[in-house]
Amino acid sequence: MSFARLSGLRACRLTYVAVITAAACLASTTSIRGADDEAPFDLVIAGGTVYDGTGAEPRVADIGIRGDRIAKIGDLSAAQAKRRVDASGQAVAPGFINMLSWASDSLLVDGRSQSDIRQGVTLEVFGEGWSMGPLNPRMKQELRDRQGDLKYDVAWTTLGEYLAHLERRGVSCNVASFVGATTVRIHALGYEDRPPTAKELDQMRELVRAAMEEGALGVGSSLIYAPAFYAKTDELIELCKVAGQHHGMYISHIRSEGNRLVESVEELIHIAREAKLPAEIYHLKAAGEKNWPKRQRVVELVEAARAEGLKITADMYAYTAGATGLDGSMPPWVQEGGLDSWVDRLRDPAMRRRVAIEMRTPTDKWENLLLAAGSPERVLLVGFKNPALKHLTGKSLAEVAKRRGQTPEETAMDLVIEDHSRVDTVYFMMSEEDVRRNVALPWVSFGSDAASEAPEGPFLLSQPHPRAYGNFARVLGKYVRDEKVIPLAEAIRKLSGLPAENLGVAERGLLREGYHADVVVFDPAKIADHARFERPQQYATGMRHVFVNGRQVLADGEHTSATPGRAVWGRGRKR
Repeated sequence: MSFARLSGLRACRLTYVAVITAAACLASTTSIRGADDEAPFDLVIAGGTVYDGTGAEPRVADIGIRGDRIAKIGDLSAAQAKRRVDASGQAVAPGFINMLSWASDSLLVDGRSQSDIRQGVTLEVFGEGWSMGPLNPRMKQELRDRQGDLKYDVAWTTLGEYLAHLERRGVSCNVASFVGATTVRIHALGYEDRPPTAKELDQMRELVRAAMEEGALGVGSSLIYAPAFYAKTDELIELCKVAGQHHGMYISHIRSEGNRLVESVEELIHIAREAKLPAEIYHLKAAGEKNWPKRQRVVELVEAARAEGLKITADMYAYTAGATGLDGSMPPWVQEGGLDSWVDRLRDPAMRRRVAIEMRTPTDKWENLLLAAGSPERVLLVGFKNPALKHLTGKSLAEVAKRRGQTPEETAMDLVIEDHSRVDTVYFMMSEEDVRRNVALPWVSFGSDAASEAPEGPFLLSQPHPRAYGNFARVLGKYVRDEKVIPLAEAIRKLSGLPAENLGVAERGLLREGYHADVVVFDPAKIADHARFERPQQYATGMRHVFVNGRQVLADGEHTSATPGRAVWGRGRKR
């Protein structure tokens, strides 16, 4: 027999063996899968109207969950299940994503995330300019020293360590974060009003790189506030290039939402184009009545950029008032050097006169929220650290100024000094018609721009913006059911699938087999927000059940105290 023929026979035998082996493996795999398919579900959510998060029309179906995953969607009436939850007549949807959360502090005090869980929020996303890492020793001490009503230990240094710390402590929701451009700047430069040196910029790039490799979602900025205000566009581009190289995005409280709104949106689009990454506008709005007509131009800019191929999106909260601090009413130069330097300048009579004049003078050079509100009657003081000032909570700046026999500008400066803080403040600045129009934009998702609280303990010592208790329920109740601004399927897409896609988080945001079992069940006819500016600490109603990673955290509208939440990492994370 020739060598060639022998080799051919051997090859045939090897091929035959390989085919038989493969067939056996396939049969084994099929057997295993079949056995798994027949195994009891840990939970079946039965008979609900399923909205999958894509915007598609809903269908009545059952959802079978094993462990932390959705195992099957369909008719599971004959399937074995350890437990069934009847969702008949209810909407079943993916857990909602809070694109702008300030629960980074509140979850350290109360991991139940009560006000958001009761609205169906299963993922809190942090990092509007400031993130909980990376911290140096000075920043860690400042974080301890400047705590207000909420007290906690700073037991981490990097952003990844912070998220892992939350997970270990136990939280009911999932958590994720951008790395803050402000945090990175303070780490390298402190609070100085100057560009970074080449060495400092290298350090900032390295901090962003490390955060991205830990699992940050991208870079977040908040450019109306000192010291973020001091950062020029080229500095932001350099940080965003690093984020883009690690599959991240840029998200920004843009440099102006008022007098230079259009130019600020143009800056965000320019950063996205130069750094080659997606970008999102935080809490889309036109602040100040004279700026309301600029909204249409902003929409045109975003849609032109999207047509060009840039991935530009936005998020919003569903209210006509924003909330920040009295720092938003004072020029950035007076805040250089940080809080202590700011307070010292406000004690200087000559500085006070200059600040007061600038607070009363319209300008395009910085964002003056006092003028954007239109009057001090439209500025509410809602959060103080100093117990001696707590009685002013909920009063307008105009009312407090009248009591003190001062101008509103003098009162604002004195309150910052007396409280040794920026003083939490609500500004009424936006058009209700603009809110409705923005809700309808297909590229806009939602964020509360607030902590997740509970009407108990230290949370009662301040008065939050009602968005902390009602933002997501308000979208579904007021704007979907009552005013019919958008259909329910589209609203759910904008609360789940759209933000998950924008963030690039894996296997969340949709009801799909194999995805994490973050699932909400609610009554579309009853879901409603109840928080109001005069009584903000009122839970939303209508959310019946919430499941996070397959475990129930809300049952028949009541919190179970379960804490199955996990850190959700960006795509650049090194495994």
